[in-house]
Amino acid sequence: MTLGWRKLAMVVLALAFAPAALAQDKTFKQEQLDQVLAPIALYPDSLLSQVLMAATYPVDVAAAAKWSKDHLKDKEKGDELVKKVDGEDWDPSVKSLVAFPSVLGMMGDKPDWTEQLGDAFLAQPDDVMNTIQGLRKRAQDTGNLKTNEQQKVVVEQQKIIIEPAQPQTVYVPAYNPTVVYGPWWYPSYPPPFYWYPTPYYAPYYGFGAVVATGVAWGVAIGVSNALWGGIGWNNNDVNINVNRYNNVNANNRINNASGNTKWNHNAENRKGAPYRDNASRQKYDNRVAGADGRQEFRGKHDARDADRARADQAMRDRGIESSGRDRPGSAGAGTRDTRPAGGDRPGAGGAGTHDFNRGSAGGAGTHDFNRGGAAGGNRDNAFSGAHNPGGTRDAVNRGNASHASMNRPASRPTPAARPAGRPAGGGGGRGRR
Repeated sequence: MTLGWRKLAMVVLALAFAPAALAQDKTFKQEQLDQVLAPIALYPDSLLSQVLMAATYPVDVAAAAKWSKDHLKDKEKGDELVKKVDGEDWDPSVKSLVAFPSVLGMMGDKPDWTEQLGDAFLAQPDDVMNTIQGLRKRAQDTGNLKTNEQQKVVVEQQKIIIEPAQPQTVYVPAYNPTVVYGPWWYPSYPPPFYWYPTPYYAPYYGFGAVVATGVAWGVAIGVSNALWGGIGWNNNDVNINVNRYNNVNANNRINNASGNTKWNHNAENRKGAPYRDNASRQKYDNRVAGADGRQEFRGKHDARDADRARADQAMRDRGIESSGRDRPGSAGAGTRDTRPAGGDRPGAGGAGTHDFNRGSAGGAGTHDFNRGGAAGGNRDNAFSGAHNPGGTRDAVNRGNASHASMNRPASRPTPAARPAGRPAGGGGGRGRR
């Protein structure tokens, strides 16, 4: 009898402290979610869904961003441009974004932010969706979110929905997060940056000068199938329009007769980039282990090595090797960089950059508001615990080295030693759903 009462008491205590325990397990605080989502919360729902999905594959985003920058002068646009990358080993959500070079440019210029966005979406999808709605409400209240010739803003069941004014014509908004939402409510967690398309993009996509206030719009981008995602606000998830998806993904089709299906993260396409939180690691890393075994049985190791090489080259071309562990003060291999996102980091911002982090590198055409002072005095923001690209790359490299040592055919010559400080192969995956 005594033992029974003890068990009952333990159950009561567990239930009493469960809410607090769950709150502590959350990877991102509300102020961090507002900070991370501010740059994209006002995107049309269809484009927003593609960005959220794509952000969960940061290695692919780096490769696609480079490809996009190299192909700005291509005559193909929209869906036709997406079809050109159907053979690339990127997740389909990333491929769809080549129709929107300014979006890929932002994600490629800000790899830390992109990784944070994907981590938040995987770890706390409900909180992410609720935060987007909160940001939209603030923008609407300030008069900076309303129906116009580029977009249609409607409210359904207390959810603010943003749709293109014309179903097959999408305009990408460029806006200053410190303005469109009104006075920022978390002084210690200001928006991470204000990204606008630089003159490099302007001749091809119609963006004008820097937007100091309000919202600017690029030229219309015609798409019929490239944006195959959509947000289910009632369930806080992302849905796939199968027919649209299959029309631009001939090599990676979905067999689903219903016409719609729920999106699920494909861990194989993560290409070795580590997950931020324990729950995501436990959920997805096991899938990768099983998938690797199946792929090796099917003799796919050569293709995976080539995939890793391409991803590695893309990461180097994006300049990520400059932030590796050989940089003074950076985190070691496989560790999370917990240094303040500012003055303690050596280096200078890139050309055309307004970077107030006093030393952290910034992408061209960005304004970084994480400066010291009243707004940025507390550097404990969403990026202070981010994976630095060097730590991510080192973790991938160790896995690649182990994989190569176990699976390299005996006749294959041993590759020459890579010079110190240079990254090894990037990771590969099958692009399969």
